[in-house]
Amino acid sequence: MNKNDFNNDDYRNPKFWKWGVFYFNKDDVRLFIPKRNPFFGWTINFASPLSILFFILLMVLIGLLSNRGK
Repeated sequence: MNKNDFNNDDYRNPKFWKWGVFYFNKDDVRLFIPKRNPFFGWTINFASPLSILFFILLMVLIGLLSNRGK
C-alpha cells in the first residue's frame, strides 16, 4: 500500500469528514481534495497548515478587490 492508497482510504472514511462537509485529516498531505461528490468540485483539507495560509491570502485578496472601486 502506498501513500496515495492510504490517503484514498482515509478520504472515504466518514470520521475525517466533519458534519459531512469539511475534510480534516492531519495524516493526509494533500491541501486540495475532491469533494465527496466529485461533481461539486474540490475542498480543502482543513487539518493542513497550508489551509490557514490559503484562507488568509484569500481574505486579503477579497479585501483588496472589494476596496478597489472606492
